[in-house]
Amino acid sequence: MLGALITSKTRLKLLIKFFVSAGNTGYLRGIAEEFDESTNAIRKELNQLTEAGFLERKQEQKKVLYRANIDHPLFNPVQRLVHSFLGVDKVVDQVMERAGDVQEVMLVGAYAKGQESDEVEVVVSGENLDKDYLQHLSEKTGKLINKEIRIHFEKPSSGAYIVVYQKEFSN
Repeated sequence: MLGALITSKTRLKLLIKFFVSAGNTGYLRGIAEEFDESTNAIRKELNQLTEAGFLERKQEQKKVLYRANIDHPLFNPVQRLVHSFLGVDKVVDQVMERAGDVQEVMLVGAYAKGQESDEVEVVVSGENLDKDYLQHLSEKTGKLINKEIRIHFEKPSSGAYIVVYQKEFSN
């Protein structure tokens, strides 16, 4: 769906990375390694998205940090489009409904790298999680979005991940 609308695979990966969760950030070299692409290809797309106002850049010592511009008038529609494309909207809504005290939900695997896949890997962490319910929910939601959903309960020790929900803590 989005691949037909956005023909640059690198741009699509960047939109997924930065718009799936407003808290996601990245540096040029780190993103290039994560996506297994050249820094020139990444730099070109980062510059275009920054010039269009979709991304913000911030100088941190000798590195430039990028993140989604949440004040851009199209931030919410683009984020909803990305969530819909990934099926994240349905997964997170269902998980939050009755899965227990969910602390964090994150994407791992292909989607965390900004790649389209027939499989969505989700890590759910929290207290007193109803794991049977989550497994049942993954099958049910997978049918709705025509993708296989794999639920994990531990964050992988390595590899890309994207946080799509994090419980707010109050002081």
